[in-house]
Amino acid sequence: MNTPPSPDHAPMPQKPRRRATVAMGFVTGMLAGMRRRGLDAGPYLAAAGIDLADPATRIPIDRYARLYNDITCALDDEGFGLFAQPMRSGSFEFLCRGMLGAATLGEALDRAARFLRIVLPDMAVSVRRAENPGEDRAELRISETRRLADVRGDPARVFAFEWLLRLIHAVACWLVGRGLALDAVLFPYPRPPHADDYALVYTEHSFFDAGTLVARLQDNLLDLPVRRDEAALNTFLDGAPGKITMLYRRDRDMVLRVRDLLRDALPASLAQEDVAARLHLSPRTLHRRLEDEGSSFRTIKDALRRDIALARLTKTAQPVAAIAAELGYADTSAFYRACVAWTGVSPERFRRQLQGHGQ
Repeated sequence: MNTPPSPDHAPMPQKPRRRATVAMGFVTGMLAGMRRRGLDAGPYLAAAGIDLADPATRIPIDRYARLYNDITCALDDEGFGLFAQPMRSGSFEFLCRGMLGAATLGEALDRAARFLRIVLPDMAVSVRRAENPGEDRAELRISETRRLADVRGDPARVFAFEWLLRLIHAVACWLVGRGLALDAVLFPYPRPPHADDYALVYTEHSFFDAGTLVARLQDNLLDLPVRRDEAALNTFLDGAPGKITMLYRRDRDMVLRVRDLLRDALPASLAQEDVAARLHLSPRTLHRRLEDEGSSFRTIKDALRRDIALARLTKTAQPVAAIAAELGYADTSAFYRACVAWTGVSPERFRRQLQGHGQ
């Protein structure tokens, strides 16, 4: 007699998947260097199918990757015009080639730091293990050697740190053939409006207003062997460096499935146990799979509500109480508190600010 499939392996109906997206803040940050130089980004935005008019719009990640490559190619600068010295086209390739010959991830990151010192002298990268006995922590540090902006929250400065951490982390993950969890990241600027996306791009444990960027991880990860070879690198470089925006993100397959189920159920608010049952998984397995993708049920639920709420506040005249009810908030005051946490202001003020910008 055939044994029935376990719940974790039961077949699931296929449905269209939502494409991974990025917040508009990552796009405006990418364009900051061009704007400083008085260059028109309009043709590149149009070619990528990106419209900056609505700040609440989320950009499909493939369009973001195209814009990334088009801008760096047009400028002949893989640093987006953000730094005093351009990072010429080909720098990313040779960064990868230099890291490829290392025996371990720690050695590869040391090589990256030395290479970046040559092609990106405005930023200093270092990796160090904890010095105190018994600590099993390592730190990747990124700091300025030249002040990138006078204002700590300047979009160009914010994106410079976002981009460089993303680049180093994605290449490190690729070299060892697995995702590398960042236990926490301290960012050296005030919390940006798109900071909720950091849970998907970096880690849920993101903090702001630090003196320098510090990304913390388990020190045994530095001992992982580099598993890639020259043939794998040639494939990896196809579509790079914009391709790295698609790699080792924290909104992978299971996250998208959970997000779809939560959205389809609104205004009902599903518990983790409900979602697990609909996915034919145990709650424990769902938790583990989301954790493997660097996310959690709460993070996905909060991000979904945020995205829908801000879109409706931006694009509709729907009453605030109605939006709160449709998103499953128990009362309007809970929605108000959530909106203040997302934007720093009340829902009504958020709307007025957007209307003011559009006049």
